[in-house]
Amino acid sequence: MVNQCISLSNAATRRTNAQFTHHVGSGEFRQNHRWPNENGNDIALIHTPHVDFWHMVNKVELPSFNDRYNMYDNAWAVACGWGITSDGGSQPDWLQCVDLQIISNSKCSETYGHQPDGILCVATPGGKSTCSGDSGGPLVLHNGGRLAGVTSWVAGNGCTAGLPAGFTRVTHQLEWIRDNSGVAYY
Repeated sequence: MVNQCISLSNAATRRTNAQFTHHVGSGEFRQNHRWPNENGNDIALIHTPHVDFWHMVNKVELPSFNDRYNMYDNAWAVACGWGITSDGGSQPDWLQCVDLQIISNSKCSETYGHQPDGILCVATPGGKSTCSGDSGGPLVLHNGGRLAGVTSWVAGNGCTAGLPAGFTRVTHQLEWIRDNSGVAYY
């Protein structure tokens, strides 16, 4: 990411109507050094300037460090993003969200082979899933509102194939997040 700069916008719910924008230089990125060589480490941090929270812009808390061994099997969560809404589709104007149920890694492994603890998989019945362009987006638990996963991948045969989708498991990254940001929940 040498000499790159991105613009971070919070569009609240409409992509073309940003509530505020921040420009962040390449020195503000921290990517997990194990990615892409180790599945389950597809996560990065971006240091942003101060953000004022309000009803349209809010934070999502990290899981408790005491919860780091919780696999969240069968829990319900919501994934949101600005990615395409179907294979070959176009990018939506409005933020898209979908309720998904977390499945065990052993269930996910039935489709993809062994999945490491750093991966969290969700069922995608009816082809409702994350898709291209959603990577890096949140998977937030219904119960407790904490960040369980970061959108990483979908089945090779498409996001509407009805096969499990994979997220980076945040509880597996809590030490890395703490060490690279200073942010921790206990």
